[in-house]
Amino acid sequence: MRGNRVAASRPPRVRARTATIGAFVVLAAMVPAAASAAGSQEVDAELPYVCAFPSGELPATVRVSAAFPDRAEAGEAFSPTGVTTTVELPAEAVADLTALGAATARAATRLTVGVTQNEAAAEATWRGTAEPVALPGSGPLTLTTTGDVPSVTGRSDGDLVFSAGDLAVDLELGAADGSTADPGPLTVDCSLAEDAPEEGLLAAVPVGTDAPQPSGPPSLPGSSPGPSGPSSGPEEEQGERAPKVTEGTPGGTTADRDAPPCRYDENRPPTSASLNAYVTGYTNVNKLKGASLLPVSCMLIEQGIPGDGPPDPDHLVFDTVSQGDFHHEGRKRTPPVESTFLAFGFTPVKATMVLEQTGPIRIDSRIKMRLSDLLTIGETYIRAPLVLRVTALEINGTPLDVGPDCTTEKPLTSPEPDPANHPGDHVVLYGRGEQVFGEDATGYMLLTGGPLTGEVTIPAFTGCGTGGERIDRLLTASVSGSGNYVKQIQGQTCSIANPVFETPFTRGECTEDLQPYQIPVPER
Repeated sequence: MRGNRVAASRPPRVRARTATIGAFVVLAAMVPAAASAAGSQEVDAELPYVCAFPSGELPATVRVSAAFPDRAEAGEAFSPTGVTTTVELPAEAVADLTALGAATARAATRLTVGVTQNEAAAEATWRGTAEPVALPGSGPLTLTTTGDVPSVTGRSDGDLVFSAGDLAVDLELGAADGSTADPGPLTVDCSLAEDAPEEGLLAAVPVGTDAPQPSGPPSLPGSSPGPSGPSSGPEEEQGERAPKVTEGTPGGTTADRDAPPCRYDENRPPTSASLNAYVTGYTNVNKLKGASLLPVSCMLIEQGIPGDGPPDPDHLVFDTVSQGDFHHEGRKRTPPVESTFLAFGFTPVKATMVLEQTGPIRIDSRIKMRLSDLLTIGETYIRAPLVLRVTALEINGTPLDVGPDCTTEKPLTSPEPDPANHPGDHVVLYGRGEQVFGEDATGYMLLTGGPLTGEVTIPAFTGCGTGGERIDRLLTASVSGSGNYVKQIQGQTCSIANPVFETPFTRGECTEDLQPYQIPVPER
């Protein structure tokens, strides 16, 4: 299968709790997969809702803003970005809250979003949180929440249609200073009003080259579809036809999640500086005129101790050297991934590959905090010696024994900005982030994750084949080459010594068994 090329785009907005130091690396595996270079469609939908308050049902206005891709490929996961849910409650609702003794409210929202494709349907939950706000003395109350949302994968060609459904607003109510009242928490359940435009339609994302446009308003999962509407049965009953929804921040353990285990154990015990996180991404493979996928992979990180950086009259500067390792089944490598692609534009090839470390991954980070306004800027260079190993190969339906030693003849390489201090063959990825004091970060920060980018050369292959049949040249001719753009996404880290668990008002960082809570999705 031939994919489109990954477009080098600006890093997305990434949340952050605090300015931090350090970063780590992972490189996209060289297995071609579909990754379309698409633009985005901005959505700002204003919808009427009816919410149940102690005094009875009251109208509310809900605005949902998000960015969706213009189109996607079948089997390609994507997540809407910049998701914001704004709930405007009428003055009568504020009076109900005040009657409970509340002076402030902190909101967490749970919006059910129906996802339909052709005759199949699934549901996703879009979660958001907000900072506490004071209740107004009169007039309406506006609550605005933001947060990560699950990824969605279309199983076949045809529009993926997103529609807003039920909304739950969890309110953490606070009393006025000096008051002895205890208003306690309150959950407000809201339903989409019957006169909502287009039954709550948010967006339609064409999937496939010739994906058709919707023929009419979509039906939400659980509703009674018209003759051309999607099936209302549960996803389990629709088999492989239903869109796949993957939570970006599922709780509990990772046993039932679409990710490999990522934990410290007796063979790799944690320290006070230990972090773990999931990573994934894409890289261009120029010779195949496509892009390749890195499967969701585990990284274990030991964060270094910051030291003074070079003098700067306007900034506090700290330099840190940290270390990160892939971790899969006790080895420093990615999980294996199988993919089918076209070599030379016509020969179907199915390969199973992994990336393996040949030495420590070095992470050089510099953090600069501007004294005038506390703006924090982080820059990170990551240097990783990695070889690409092929463990299985099938050409035009015929299995070929590649043997146990089929790898690139040396580690993958990148242009090195400081060769005098960092000699040798290794990949270089770069991440940059900024954070205004009190606001979310943009770009890459270690604790919250984000994008790292670079350019890689894939060396020639060696040791491939058995019984006198050598296939090194086939792999070299079809894959090896320079100038392959890389973009990888790291998820939120879990701090083993200070875990943060998910609550309605706290974004989860760790599962109950101290694995990364967030599973990222690759971005173009």
